[in-house]
Amino acid sequence: MPHDDAHTLTLLAEIDQLVDRLRRLVDDAPPWQPAQQCGRVIRRLLDRAEGIRLRLEAPLVVATLGGTGTGKSSLVNALVGEEVVATGRQRPTTTRPTLIARRDVTPELLGIDPATVDVIHRDTPVLRDLVLIDCPDPDTSEDEPEVDRASNLAALRAILPHCDVLIVTATQQKYRSARVTDELAGATRGCRVVFVQTHADLDADIRNDWRDVLREHGELGERNGQPAIFRVDLPAALEDAREGVRPRGEFGRLVDLLETQMRGAAGRRIRRDNFLELTADALDACRTQLDDGLPAVRQLQTALEEHRRKLTASFAGEMRRELVDGRRAWEQRLLARAVGRWGFSPFALLLRLYQGLGALLGGALLFRARSPAQLALLGAAEGARAWGRHRATRRADRAAERAVAAGLEGESLGAAALVLAGYVDEAGMPRTLADPDRLGREARAAGAEIVDRIGAELDALIGRLATRHTGWFTRLRYELLLLAMLGVLFYRLGKNFFWDSWLAPDPVEIAGAELYLAALFWLALWCVVLLWMFTARLRRGLRREIGRLAEGWGEEPVASRMFGELERTCTAAVRFRADVERLRAEVARLQNQVPRQSGAP
Repeated sequence: MPHDDAHTLTLLAEIDQLVDRLRRLVDDAPPWQPAQQCGRVIRRLLDRAEGIRLRLEAPLVVATLGGTGTGKSSLVNALVGEEVVATGRQRPTTTRPTLIARRDVTPELLGIDPATVDVIHRDTPVLRDLVLIDCPDPDTSEDEPEVDRASNLAALRAILPHCDVLIVTATQQKYRSARVTDELAGATRGCRVVFVQTHADLDADIRNDWRDVLREHGELGERNGQPAIFRVDLPAALEDAREGVRPRGEFGRLVDLLETQMRGAAGRRIRRDNFLELTADALDACRTQLDDGLPAVRQLQTALEEHRRKLTASFAGEMRRELVDGRRAWEQRLLARAVGRWGFSPFALLLRLYQGLGALLGGALLFRARSPAQLALLGAAEGARAWGRHRATRRADRAAERAVAAGLEGESLGAAALVLAGYVDEAGMPRTLADPDRLGREARAAGAEIVDRIGAELDALIGRLATRHTGWFTRLRYELLLLAMLGVLFYRLGKNFFWDSWLAPDPVEIAGAELYLAALFWLALWCVVLLWMFTARLRRGLRREIGRLAEGWGEEPVASRMFGELERTCTAAVRFRADVERLRAEVARLQNQVPRQSGAP
């Protein structure tokens, strides 16, 4: 593959890759005013990029820019070698762009509308790889009508984006022109700039002072650094061209720059460097806008975190109160789970008896009913008791749902929406993000997830506590305590029945019902004490674990869901700024990869 073809493909690949990243950056722009403004800037840059890509193989477009009477048209004639455009020193001659190119080059090839330019075809050496454009004057005389001055500036600004190199002309009287300098500051974005002092036959050498003026002009001076300025005697140059004399002096060095350092691969590199420079300027402007808007986004994020903490604290408090109110239902669940794990043993039977005490009493009363009225009364009482258990269970199941409704909605959420709307406006984001209805929907969606999560956590908590409180050591302790009481009672009853009244040397009468009633009383009291110890242990563990669990309810579930859309938009804004910074660093790397050729004399 020829070297020029390989170089062209490399440049195309670089431009395509950069354009793809710019396009993705625009597509990912969040609904944030600075980001949207950056998107508009980058879209205009992408339009320029497409034009640069299409005309990468086309001749380099070199335009002349300068004030009225500075010799732009004369310079074009000298470069071409004949008078192809009209000239005039004291009147605005150039009012419409004039394009001078080879016969096989058309405005369409350069992406220029043919209706906006006058076209002149010439076949001269300088036009082999270049196209010359004589631009309109930016400082049209005040004697001209306002509509003509506006038309000249519009025509100038329309043709400049199609130019790759600008030759800026000035004289001793015009190099400080504010209007020309202002137009030059905008025109040099994405262009290689060459400065020419014309009328060398009449004016003193102003090049050093002109460099100082350019440096003083802020951005223009930074972009061009130490500019190359050629001092040219245009009448002598045109006369030499007519006589077929090879260009010499400063004019010869200018022609050499155009013919040797701006042709072929060098010309394509100039287009590539111009596009990188234009991209860098656009991204720098984006960074400035984004940096101005980021403090408001940070304030919005702080406000989101503050209101999130308040709402989640309210939610956690409501959840604790709901669980305290429904603690009996949770205790019954824990006791049922513990009994189910205990198996069959004396104390396990005692726990089952305690758990089904209500049913046993109801059955005993039902057994003693003697009339339909008593049966109906007992059935109603049993039904009321069952309904109460059902309501307690349902209330426990819906504790998280009620806590979410009380803690996340209502006046606190409305107040948060009102405050956040002000921060959203200040940050330049759509106010719909802080709409109370939207926040309410987010709260309900978060609540649904929270209810499911808390239900699963409580169920897992009951399982862990049941496992912890039915371990072998705990079971052995309660079983031994119960068996010890049973052993004492059976010993006393057996001693009285077998030994004292039968086998003893001096038998006594068998104890009456008082002994058995006393034994039953102490056994019942001991069972109550053991049940109280065990259930109190369960309650303490349940409350302690619920307290620990509630600490996480105020942080993770709601914090990750409340104000979700606003939080995602703020995060996207910060990420967009970081993406712009990374892309700007990549452009800087590409700019440093292939140094710009210098045309300094």
